[in-house]
Amino acid sequence: MEPSPAGQEEEGGGRFRASEHQHVRYNPLRDDWVLVSAHRVKRPWQGQVEKPPPEDVPRWDPNNPLCPGATRANGEVNPQYEGTFIFPNDFPALQPDAPEPGDSDHPLFQAAAARGVCKVMCFHPWSDLTLPLMSLPEIRAVIDTWAELATELGASYPWVQIFENKGAMMGCSNPHPHCQVWASSFLPNEARLEDRTQQQHLTQRGVPMLLEYAEQEALRKERLVVENADWLVVVPYWATWPYQTLLLPRRHVSRLQDLHEGERDSLASIMQRLLIKYDNLFEVSFPYSMGWHGAPTGPYLEEDCGHWQLHAHYYPPLLRSATVRKFMVGYEMLAQAQRDLTPEQAAERLRSLPEVHYKHRAKETS
Repeated sequence: MEPSPAGQEEEGGGRFRASEHQHVRYNPLRDDWVLVSAHRVKRPWQGQVEKPPPEDVPRWDPNNPLCPGATRANGEVNPQYEGTFIFPNDFPALQPDAPEPGDSDHPLFQAAAARGVCKVMCFHPWSDLTLPLMSLPEIRAVIDTWAELATELGASYPWVQIFENKGAMMGCSNPHPHCQVWASSFLPNEARLEDRTQQQHLTQRGVPMLLEYAEQEALRKERLVVENADWLVVVPYWATWPYQTLLLPRRHVSRLQDLHEGERDSLASIMQRLLIKYDNLFEVSFPYSMGWHGAPTGPYLEEDCGHWQLHAHYYPPLLRSATVRKFMVGYEMLAQAQRDLTPEQAAERLRSLPEVHYKHRAKETS
């Protein structure tokens, strides 16, 4: 099922080029395949065009429930916070005291208990800032708060999912810089899948999958976007979304809270560099969903989780421009994921972008 290596002669004639010929690539982390059809990006687009995000977001809005001093839906008033701010989600998907479902009377109709807590974390008091426009100390404060939440909630819950939905295109209803943290009494599907595949890889090869993968990508360079002494960002070989990236530490580390001081500083730096490149790609506040995956917590803290390697996924939807996105419909929903340009092409484009934000360049030239 694996495609022939680039340049290999195929039966039926012709020389295979990944940038021109469709092929499938294996994702070992999810144990599935993605169809790569780079030639499709050349087709004319007559489909839906999105509205670009607003550029005139007010710095403070008394009617914005995430702003300092604003009143939220439950009547509580936010403090006049000056850094990060955490509060319980006013409309949580998980609650700590949900009752147990009854016993199933048939194996096709199973239910299980789901308990947890959901929190909202504001990155900054200003609504007109996003992470790429924040200073390195401000981003470092976000990382420290993430680690504190992972430790606090991970003391009792098996899974703590930190995630950011940025932009209306990704379902974010509020432009204020923030993320969500959901802690659950169960391992979600993606966590269980990555737990299995990483355990299998360690058993078969004797090294954590994503540690070996980072080492290989650091050597190969073709999918590398940015790197520093502690971290690297790649468009993964098996990427599904057009400009999807994977943020990886160079050393073996299982959980966000296990990062030492220097690694947290260098993480702030590489996040800023990546997100500036994202914004510079189409000169727009780049939408994405991102989240951290690391070893399970709660009862798993007492178990050997050496097969896990900390990592962050970034899933941005934009494909051709600030207004044309990739849709995962039809074949992608009913058969398998498909992408319209190669990961190597995406990485090269991101890699070549400047690391000064386009808004700052505009100010310098004005």
